[in-house]
Amino acid sequence: MAPASQDRSETNRKLVDQYEEIARLAGGLAHEIKNPLSTIRMTMDLLAEDFRESDSPRDRRALGKVVTVLRECTRLEKILDDFLRFARGRRLDLEPTDLNEQVHQVLDFFRPKAVDGDIELSEYLAADLPTVLLDREAFHGTLLNLMLNAEQAMPDGGQLVVRTYPRADGVGIDLIDNGCGMDAATQERIFEAFYSTKRGGSGLGLPIARKVIEAHGGSISVDSDQGHGTRFTIYLPTPARLAVHGEPPVIFLGP
Repeated sequence: MAPASQDRSETNRKLVDQYEEIARLAGGLAHEIKNPLSTIRMTMDLLAEDFRESDSPRDRRALGKVVTVLRECTRLEKILDDFLRFARGRRLDLEPTDLNEQVHQVLDFFRPKAVDGDIELSEYLAADLPTVLLDREAFHGTLLNLMLNAEQAMPDGGQLVVRTYPRADGVGIDLIDNGCGMDAATQERIFEAFYSTKRGGSGLGLPIARKVIEAHGGSISVDSDQGHGTRFTIYLPTPARLAVHGEPPVIFLGP
């Protein structure tokens, strides 16, 4: 009889194969939609150029309708791009990383946008944190997305606090803003795919963030008070928690 660990390994391998097949099918469907959508957008661009040269009231009304179609095409293309990032299964390239250094890099990248938005950045990064294993590109994108969400929650400016700290079996990262916050119902659904409270939002930014963090062996949670602000907390484990038969984790499609 095969040992239990071997049975689990075989089950996990089959699940990975199934999820990767679903990801391929979903990605292929998204690409098939993008191709005609691009054609529609380019055709609308050409129509808009024709109508802009006319002073006819009828043509000006037609131009307004074409511009609406162009705007919706652009929105759909963004949704498809976000979905492809959500659906694409790829193995993480984990490397020993100084977490504070990585956080500094994202903050430096975000700082010009913070200045434009009148947002004060405050850093409280604990010294002597243990090294963590990160896919630096994926983690950079996840942290930046959370900062951009905070910026959008503070349209009139505010403060964003970023802090790191040791935990019993890993490290923690808090991103705290004093923006508009969210109600309890929104907090319960915020990591659901395609759920969004933002006009034109794809509803995939935070689900992608959760998948990336969970693929690192960690977790992400939110605590918010409507009208007062939001705190996102990321937990990342120490390297021993990430080593699974030498296989890097996969970001899966689905819940």
